[in-house]
Amino acid sequence: MSSLRTFAPWIIFAVVPQAYWQWAALAAVLVSVLELGIRFRQGSKPDALVIEFGTALFFLAMTVLAFVNPDTAVHPYVPALANGMLTIIAGVSLAIGLPFTLPIAKQTAPEEVWDEPLFIRLNYVLTTAWTASFAIGAVTLAFLAHSPGPRFAVMVAVFVIPVVFTVRYVAHVQARAEALGAPE
Repeated sequence: MSSLRTFAPWIIFAVVPQAYWQWAALAAVLVSVLELGIRFRQGSKPDALVIEFGTALFFLAMTVLAFVNPDTAVHPYVPALANGMLTIIAGVSLAIGLPFTLPIAKQTAPEEVWDEPLFIRLNYVLTTAWTASFAIGAVTLAFLAHSPGPRFAVMVAVFVIPVVFTVRYVAHVQARAEALGAPE
């Protein structure tokens, strides 16, 4: 559920029709700021909120652009830019040693596994998979910027594929850890 909340602004922005992109951007920035507030009240530290901060900044910029110049030539490329931003956020989280999936995983994993090398490695693999999906989505959506038909399918696939990978890979790692008698 936490990952859904983390990606809620992106999902909102993706499902609202492009003709209403100003309102989609505004809704996304409001949801992202709300999520930051919730996370801070829950005691999350700023270093665990890399994706949430990046999301808020991106949608703040998109909201300003959308209302100041709704007919900008950038508009058809906004889905590609959104995926590019997610690529940057996820890539930076890897580069600074805080894969963005780690704080999400810590919300459901027992605290005793948080410092286990297997748990940390698992989150590096997951964040790398999400980063790759975002990067492929950014490039694909840039090429499809003026072809509205398949764009929505690509935007959905960019999230669905890594979700499926995450579920399956976590199950695989847990089964293997159990078979070896290691903590999950």
